[in-house]
Amino acid sequence: MRSINGWILVGLTGVAPGPASAQVALQPVTVYAQPAATAPTGFDAYKIWLISRARREGVREATIQTSIPSLQLNNRVMELDRAQQPQPRTSNFMAPFAPYRSEHVTSSLIQRGQTRFAEHWPRLHQIQTSYGVDPAVLMAIYGHETSYGAITGGFDLLQALATLAYEGRRRDFFETEFLATLKLVDIGVPRWRLKGSYAGATGYPQFMPSVALRLRADGDGDGYADLWSNEEDGFASIANYLRDAGWKRGIPWGIAVRTPATLDRAAIRSFITAPKCAKVYQRHSRWLTMAEWRALGVMPYAGRPIPNSELVTLLEPDGPGATAYLLTNNYRAILDYNCSNYYALSVGLLADAIAGR
Repeated sequence: MRSINGWILVGLTGVAPGPASAQVALQPVTVYAQPAATAPTGFDAYKIWLISRARREGVREATIQTSIPSLQLNNRVMELDRAQQPQPRTSNFMAPFAPYRSEHVTSSLIQRGQTRFAEHWPRLHQIQTSYGVDPAVLMAIYGHETSYGAITGGFDLLQALATLAYEGRRRDFFETEFLATLKLVDIGVPRWRLKGSYAGATGYPQFMPSVALRLRADGDGDGYADLWSNEEDGFASIANYLRDAGWKRGIPWGIAVRTPATLDRAAIRSFITAPKCAKVYQRHSRWLTMAEWRALGVMPYAGRPIPNSELVTLLEPDGPGATAYLLTNNYRAILDYNCSNYYALSVGLLADAIAGR
């Protein structure tokens, strides 16, 4: 018995049984026995797992069969993800806000935002009436996320998300987003539309697929929320997101202020640990009313007035002596969109510039 290329060869030789007079010599015979099937490994095995999960989640079989078996790992996605993994911090040094602001609140973004703002104003006004969200903030997020629709990402979402889930750094998160993408296909979003960033953000609002499923909104009244080719649906969807995150109608996001040299920062320190993005919120003071901040000598430079009874927190992105900001709960709704103080500040400042405030 021997094996060639995984097949078992059995040689049969000898004499046929029976009476001696009837015995016939047998010639050597080779019988090929097919080996046992090899179980899938690696990404092929993971795709089988994704198929089983999709079935349990109620995804249509046709969507499963046209979407999962042909998936391949995307090496570029893995490279980009590994490059973004957080590095251990060796100090408490925080980069200054000014360079970030210069990059994300540019004259080009302001001018293009103002043009789009004027073009879409009738629909933006309707969206503001419906959702209560400042339309300039919607435009600023649109500009910040995609440069007003110019950069929405070209990665195939299913391939990118399956790759990230398989890689395993945040498997539960990316696997959930992969399944949400299949559900978008199930409700009629064309497979070819589902492109975005390497990390899965998609469409004009740059929503993750699970958010797109839950909070997409119809902004132009045609009965369909198209996040990939309809800007007004994109604006309404961003407004729906911010309202869901706690946006308060008629209140500014925040205001630039100057702080007095006598401000006792130990007395205004917050001891609350946020349930998420704790390091971001660590930089905020405790909540005080606008009137209480004025009494402490914290004075606005300019901008939309915040009611004296409104609770706000102080953020000093560049430390004592530099421009600081008093921030309302609406700032925290922007943080929910992207949990970075510099992101949220730049969105607010870009919005004010677009609206001419």
